[in-house]
Amino acid sequence: MLQKLCFFSNSQAFYLPCHNQRLRNESIRCWSNIPFITVPLSRAHGKSFAHRSELKHAKRIVVKLGSAVVTRGDECGLALGRLASIVEQVSMLQNQGREMMIVTSGAVAFGKQRLRHEILLSQSVRQALHSGQSQLKDMAIPVLEARACAAAGQSGLMALYEAMFTQYSICAAQILVTNLDFHDEQKRRNLNGTLHELLRMNIVPIINTNDAVVPPPEPNSDLQGVNVISVKDNDSLAARLAVEMKTDLLIVLSDVEGLFDSPPGSDDAKLIDIFYPGDQQSVTFGTKSRVGMGGMEAKVKAALWALQGGTSVVIANGTHPKISGHVITDIVEGKKVGTFFSEVKPAGPTVEQQAEMARAGGRTLAALQPEQRAEIIYRLADLLTDQREEILLANKKDLEEAENKGRLALPLLKRLSLSTSKLNSLAIGLRQIAASSQDSVGRVIRRTRIAKDLDLEQVTVPIGVLLVIFESRPDCLPQVSALAIASGNGLLLKGGKEAAHSNQILHHLTQEALSIHGVRDAVQLVNTREEVEDLCRLDKLIDLIIPRGSSQLVRNIQKAAKGIPVMGHSEGICHVYVDTDASVEKVTRIIRDSKCEYPAACNALETLLIHRDLLRTPLFDQIIDMLRVEQVKIHAGPKFASYLTFSPSEVKSLRTEYGDLECCIEVVDSVKEAVEHIHKYGSSHTDVIITENEKTAEFFLQHVDSACVFWNASTRFSDGYRFGLGAEVGISTSRIHARGPVGIEGLLTTKWLLRGDNHVVSDFSEHGSMKYLHESLPLPQRNAS
Repeated sequence: MLQKLCFFSNSQAFYLPCHNQRLRNESIRCWSNIPFITVPLSRAHGKSFAHRSELKHAKRIVVKLGSAVVTRGDECGLALGRLASIVEQVSMLQNQGREMMIVTSGAVAFGKQRLRHEILLSQSVRQALHSGQSQLKDMAIPVLEARACAAAGQSGLMALYEAMFTQYSICAAQILVTNLDFHDEQKRRNLNGTLHELLRMNIVPIINTNDAVVPPPEPNSDLQGVNVISVKDNDSLAARLAVEMKTDLLIVLSDVEGLFDSPPGSDDAKLIDIFYPGDQQSVTFGTKSRVGMGGMEAKVKAALWALQGGTSVVIANGTHPKISGHVITDIVEGKKVGTFFSEVKPAGPTVEQQAEMARAGGRTLAALQPEQRAEIIYRLADLLTDQREEILLANKKDLEEAENKGRLALPLLKRLSLSTSKLNSLAIGLRQIAASSQDSVGRVIRRTRIAKDLDLEQVTVPIGVLLVIFESRPDCLPQVSALAIASGNGLLLKGGKEAAHSNQILHHLTQEALSIHGVRDAVQLVNTREEVEDLCRLDKLIDLIIPRGSSQLVRNIQKAAKGIPVMGHSEGICHVYVDTDASVEKVTRIIRDSKCEYPAACNALETLLIHRDLLRTPLFDQIIDMLRVEQVKIHAGPKFASYLTFSPSEVKSLRTEYGDLECCIEVVDSVKEAVEHIHKYGSSHTDVIITENEKTAEFFLQHVDSACVFWNASTRFSDGYRFGLGAEVGISTSRIHARGPVGIEGLLTTKWLLRGDNHVVSDFSEHGSMKYLHESLPLPQRNAS
């Protein structure tokens, strides 16, 4: 049964519902249909958070809801769907052990709706009685005074909040304040004590200015120093409250995405990710929102005041239908939402600035002569061998730190390790790229004569800015950089923390090589605390994302990417099928190389398919003996297990990428069944047949729908270097643009060049003077090198 307890503070009564006989204390949290999660939250107040990633440690949070967030578009009534979503997010955070407070607008809008309804009803009754007619004429609604609306709307607004929070077994309490309540020391102490007591009892305080009695704001009394702030609107109220209560985080929700460097909607307006004190001089403020008392300028002043008082601030959009359902929780999780106010300015450029530098540098790079781009890559290859000792020393630091922390599995440690032989192989691969890149950019691939003196060409051009995300693979950095340089693309690199020292020196050498032709900025290494998910949202700055790492990393990026194509594969489930006509000498060699040469690679064998007729033959025994000698753990597929009295552990899933000295063995009845198995359980990466029967092999090659299909060759040949591409940015299993190992060609797109002489389309109409020819023209001779 709903009970009501009454408290008095600042001469304002407020009520809070409680569902238990005994009030809950701060160590007991209510269970609800919101998942109950306990998070470690402890922080000494006094200094704001320096980075977004630290916001997850916020214990005490104020959420300020602007009038545009709370009210409907017609400014008459509340946006119930938005409010319900906000209450759900606040409840989730409250049940995680945080202390949530809400500063809300909306009483005036709610009251306006009620009063309009009452006036219309009253007018309609009077008019009907006066005229004696049932028909109603148009009735003018008088202008409603805001204080009257606030008085009429406060109780209804609070009743709505109570009903919503009740759904999550959370109590809410209303507090109405005015500017005088902060200026009077006794009232201020009362307010502070009441709020602390409510938070201790796990109650969500809902605070609003008492608009029914508040005087008009004084124009020149706003934000006069750290210890004085005039409560003239809910922005200043939220800031004052946040500092008074030593709040960790203030979230200000409005109807704009955040703070822009010029008024939102203007052509050059860009959202400011992080705002620093002192930057306001470079910002132009537009008009305020459609409702409410404050504009963006008031919000910024209030935010900076709160920041000075030790509270972190984020201003974000609480009205956008695509993000309002999770905007508060996203901010607390440290995601890049809205504008984050910070007192700590990073030493280097932001990731947005890096992306713009990469685009500008890439365009300059693409304009260089092919020989100049090749010269940069040759120089980088030389630096890899000349600076070998420094590179290996940095890599040793990464390996030692990874081993001490014990967080990397053995396969990832192997990927992290560099050696002299690896660096030599890298240098050779880079020289191959340089030699093959002479006519990659600007190559004419089609010429057509549209009409007399009207010639069309299709030429290769760079894609634009590439974002390559890789983990535990420092050798990936020079490979990908060389391919980006050869193809004239700007490049953003995001490496794993485990390879930080190695990546740093390799990037330094890359920029040193780029400097010989003044394009140092074309390749950027992201060293900020940027989350991968945030990088994947930069759809206006990045043209293609290429993930290099675990299948989980690739899946996460494919899920997070918004409007940016992702090139790659999520899994490398590679098969080798041993046919009845397989050569005994070839089988064990190919299987050993495919599985044991580098089991962590994405092109390593994961499932071995064996024709049923080979069971209990000397060839089968040789395969099993070889795998045992190599210490490969065998998992039996369902059909294989049915043939055995004592089988190895049965496989949990036939779609498993082990990435280690493990594999699955399954039995098939024919090459056709092998193809069907690969299509059902494979990842379209690399699949192999071992047979001496050419007809069977050709059937396999033509029918297996994978990026790479081999006959009598190891799966490990699926590699850009081994294909003669010099290196690869990855292996793509997608079906458009690029497939298989992706080298320079996969990083190019095309554009059309039309050269005419006063041609217009009307000349080609039915009665026009010109006719289409559409003649194919010979292509120019390619560079002999």
